[in-house]
Amino acid sequence: QVQLVESGGGSVQAGGSVTISCSASTDRDVCMGWFRQPPGKEPEGVAAIYTGSGSGNYYYGEKVARRFTISRGNAKNTVSLQMNRLGPADTAIYYCAAEVIPYASRSRCDARSPLILASRGQGTQVTVSS
Repeated sequence: QVQLVESGGGSVQAGGSVTISCSASTDRDVCMGWFRQPPGKEPEGVAAIYTGSGSGNYYYGEKVARRFTISRGNAKNTVSLQMNRLGPADTAIYYCAAEVIPYASRSRCDARSPLILASRGQGTQVTVSS
């Protein structure tokens, strides 16, 4: 199973920005991203990326599209999520998730995938105050 290490998060005022990052313990191609769980609500997919070479596949949930950006770092399976124009509704625990997926099956990777990927991190809190 892929091990994940998360970093970043914290508290910010509405309109601000936060970046969270996640590193996976494998060099294989993975679907990797985040889901979040707001207080008292169901988990929801946020963003995902397939790290296979040249794939350029990025996926965003409707609530975060055009505000959040997922990107790969210099290391193959290190990804970051830059969250801009945050509002109180973005307050949640953000969980990194990942799973090795063959290139031929990369279409399985979408914004909802992090909810069901095999490995997940411990979560990082993001709190947005109004």
